[in-house]
Amino acid sequence: MIKMPRTVAVQQWVVVVSIALFAIKMLAYYLTNSVAVLTDALESTVNVVTGFTGLFSLKLAAKPRDENHPYGHGKAELISASFEGILILVAGVIIVYESIINLVHPHEVKQLDTGILLVSATAAINYIMGAWCIRVGQKEHSIALTASGKHLQSDTWTTIGIIGGLILLRFTGIAWIDSAVAIVFAMMIIVEGFKIIRQTVAGIMDEADVSLLNQLIEVLNQSKRDNWIDLHNLRIIKYGAILHLDCHLTVPWYFNVNEAHREIDKLDLLIRDNFPQTLEMFVHTDGCMPPGSCTVCPLKDCKERKANFTGRVEWTFENITSNSKHGI
Repeated sequence: MIKMPRTVAVQQWVVVVSIALFAIKMLAYYLTNSVAVLTDALESTVNVVTGFTGLFSLKLAAKPRDENHPYGHGKAELISASFEGILILVAGVIIVYESIINLVHPHEVKQLDTGILLVSATAAINYIMGAWCIRVGQKEHSIALTASGKHLQSDTWTTIGIIGGLILLRFTGIAWIDSAVAIVFAMMIIVEGFKIIRQTVAGIMDEADVSLLNQLIEVLNQSKRDNWIDLHNLRIIKYGAILHLDCHLTVPWYFNVNEAHREIDKLDLLIRDNFPQTLEMFVHTDGCMPPGSCTVCPLKDCKERKANFTGRVEWTFENITSNSKHGI
């Protein structure tokens, strides 16, 4: 039996819970006749739609690579997350629109106490589900599941705004308060939607992940071997939970194929020990070029040395990603 990926299992629960919470919010609207509650319920329809699209993308992303998709299906997550970000933006705009309509034409509300309790329960459940999705998504390096979690939590903040407005309405009778609070939280949702879209577009365009690269560079600087004379042209591309890494590794020019490959194996092991996600690594080996390479080569017993060693190069984001050897 094939084991279901954890991300897919979590997303299935997201779908089930989203449908249940939507039903509860519609019940709250039926009881209260509050346009603010209706707005919150309409925003929850986005949770249901994105829950299904997220589930589909995660199942697709979990498929192994094939002839038509040599790098796997991981980028399906980015498409799903982009769609989710767009829906979050639309939901925010709808909330603002409905709130303005409610300011102009206030609705008479009823059974506020019951409505507040029901909506509060959905907020708590949403936040817990969102935190779970984010934790698992970050651990499994799933952009789609992380986006689902952020969406659920943004829905929670919207609901809190709605609850605040309902409580103030309950005790003051000022009808416009719930709409004003809803508008404020809708702006927060819109900002979150922009952030998700920005992240997914960066992934689709294979934008360099500066944070990830800096983490890798720190590991390499701390554990570099003497035979690793130089490392350059380093690139990382994400395909869902898979990291595709390639670089040029400079080793002594007189190493045979087996000796050079052993250095690649050491590099591969170092990266896998520090980055647990699935890794595909392609390393091109270069031979050193005396006398220029000798100045940055620490090998003490090298019989081919043509220049004095002056010091190892500290690898940085700028020099390790450039396509040129150091010390030449």
